Amino acid sequence: MRPHISLDVRDVSKSVAFYEKVFGVAPQKQVADYAKFDLKTPALNFSLVSSTEAVSSVDHLGIEVETVEEIADWKARLQHENILEKVEDNIACCFARQDKLWFTDPDGNAWEIFTVHEQLETAGSLRQTGCCVPKQGGVHEPANYGAQVGAVSYERQTRRAHHDNEDRGTVAGVA
Repeated sequence: MRPHISLDVRDVSKSVAFYEKVFGVAPQKQVADYAKFDLKTPALNFSLVSSTEAVSSVDHLGIEVETVEEIADWKARLQHENILEKVEDNIACCFARQDKLWFTDPDGNAWEIFTVHEQLETAGSLRQTGCCVPKQGGVHEPANYGAQVGAVSYERQTRRAHHDNEDRGTVAGVA
């Protein structure tokens, strides 16, 4: 089994260049208004479709990996490609203790690469955990693409679902 994600994007070529950096491979198929990545790791059928209308809008997309070594490998690749925006080590979020890496694609879709160290008690509401909670009020600016990792802060564009307008904070202590 392999999930399929198809995103509407503003510029297929720009998005392909970005996702080649993320996944480390070229798309299997590409024309002016469409590209498809057939990924083995992670197992994902991922396509990009040109849109003159609105682009796809999700809260965020993620790839869960099994080990901290895989997190380190992803971190090295995303840093090398200069697209890593935030590192969260040993954070309690969404009722689990996790390590997370965050980056944002050219259309403002936030991605996380994460590993779960342990599940935590599911008590109260998500809002009480201090993470993944919508902010009150206006729209945030998109991430600072290509920013140097170190002391980079970024905000995400409006998202649907329960995470609308979440501010992801500031990078601290990135090695």
